[in-house]
Amino acid sequence: MNLAVPKEVHPGEVRVALIPEHVAKLAKAGADVAIESGLGQTLRIADEKYTEAGASVVANHNQLIQNADAVLRIRKPLAEEVALMKPGCIYISLLDPFNERELIDMFVTKNISAISMEMIPRITRAQKMDVLSSQANLAGYVAVILAAERLDKILPMMMTPAGTISPARVFIIGVGVAGLQAIATAKRLGARVEAFDTRPVVEEQVKSLGARFVKIDLGETGQTKDGYAKALTEEQLQKQREGMAKVCALSDIVITTAQLFGRKAPLIVTGKMVRGMSQGSVIVDLAVEGGGNVAGSQIGKEIDVDGVRIIGLSNLPGRVTVHASQMFSSNLYNLVEEFWDAEDKRFDLNFEDEIVKGCVITHQGEIVNEMIAKHYGA
Repeated sequence: MNLAVPKEVHPGEVRVALIPEHVAKLAKAGADVAIESGLGQTLRIADEKYTEAGASVVANHNQLIQNADAVLRIRKPLAEEVALMKPGCIYISLLDPFNERELIDMFVTKNISAISMEMIPRITRAQKMDVLSSQANLAGYVAVILAAERLDKILPMMMTPAGTISPARVFIIGVGVAGLQAIATAKRLGARVEAFDTRPVVEEQVKSLGARFVKIDLGETGQTKDGYAKALTEEQLQKQREGMAKVCALSDIVITTAQLFGRKAPLIVTGKMVRGMSQGSVIVDLAVEGGGNVAGSQIGKEIDVDGVRIIGLSNLPGRVTVHASQMFSSNLYNLVEEFWDAEDKRFDLNFEDEIVKGCVITHQGEIVNEMIAKHYGA
């Protein structure tokens, strides 16, 4: 089976889907791995490292995709790339399936088996394949480092001959994987950290990291079976904003991480809340690519609102691309390895398995994922 790994074409994407370490493991399992020449250049990995690992190097991008039995990628494909794929090809990457109806339809028309890495079920057996968690972990870390660099204060308390410097105050909104890593990173840097989440069950995790959990009575809340926060009503959102306004006003850094999978991110920090913060404060909107948690945040930009810097930079994991690629590659390899038929040397889509049922979106000319089919009325 020919596994192809083309270079990313998404603007600004510097991560690499598969590194030589995992190419070697796939080659040992009997896979024919082909990579596009220059695949590892953003990581300073020469083509020779891939050939030493057992891969063949193809210079022609289109030819690589045309010959592939499976394409392994970080980002979704361009329409012209889907047109190049042969019927029955397997495409594996981040796909944003809830917002890509046209792409899904192209997969159906071309009889492509499309696997969305976002849709890997959050079960114990699939943790090693969980791209969302591995990348969110890094995003939480980078968010704090970015904010600390932009802030015109230091984060830790310092006792100096000139007097005592108070620790900076950091407020984390949303305590998922990214939020927990942001808390841990800010604490390691010596900040005073507070955090809020609509799920009361995470209070213990927040406290275990040395942060204070901000309590706001929102009434009935909770989480989905996959561990995501449930959507709030508009009335609950308003209560949340009012409760957080005072904490934001006292904070030097605010980091928002609240995202609703498959839906637009909720607006949490309003323009009024931004203007209530002191000049020189920094806000990092980790949900900017999903619609944004912060009023005025813009994808790929840093803006100033009355002296408050709002950071809306995208693809924060890409700022630590070595480890982001290492983790993504591991997730991808673990998915392939889990369903690799050693005897036939092929990636076997076993639809009796809950992981396959959860992440395969299209197969044999149909939308086979129940959640996506329902979303599009298919």
